[in-house]
Amino acid sequence: MNKKINHSKPTDSEIILGILNNSSSILKHLYLAYFPMILQLVINNNGNEDDAKDIYQEAIIVLHGKIKSGDFELSSKLKTFIYSVCRRLWLKKLHQKSRFSGDIKDYEDHIPVEQEIEHHQEKDRQFTMMHSALKDLGEPCKTIIEDFYIHNRSMQEICEKFGYTNADNAKTQKYKCLQRLKKLFFNQKNEK
Repeated sequence: MNKKINHSKPTDSEIILGILNNSSSILKHLYLAYFPMILQLVINNNGNEDDAKDIYQEAIIVLHGKIKSGDFELSSKLKTFIYSVCRRLWLKKLHQKSRFSGDIKDYEDHIPVEQEIEHHQEKDRQFTMMHSALKDLGEPCKTIIEDFYIHNRSMQEICEKFGYTNADNAKTQKYKCLQRLKKLFFNQKNEK
């Protein structure tokens, strides 16, 4: 499956898929998109452009290896992952050269990986609770909510599907269903 990227900025998933499929355009995008922030990091911390290129190349090799291993799970934005790997590699290199002053000046705020993982775990937990609340919602509410928010169906389509007299009646029913879904979700959240 060789998927072409039609837009100028591929998503993290498309980049990972591109690396799996050995896409040269994806690798080129990676170099153009994230190298400037790594160059800034290295230059601000006793390095030069060649150092930045070496560090960035090593980080891409690490990323490539992890993706090709088959068990790579991205728990943050790809940009954050690459930045963290480069930062770690540069700190290691500075220690080896004994040029590390004890403090590294970050180009942008560095989010500790642990904090990023906790954030994603909380989002996953909320998603699971919302999925559970949606299952408990019952019909026709469950289908109305899914049709409107997940399948992007219009109120007119929902009106016809469920036999409402007009789209406004369908909209009123969707609103009531949404209120019930919120109540189920927050009841679950308060129980945990």
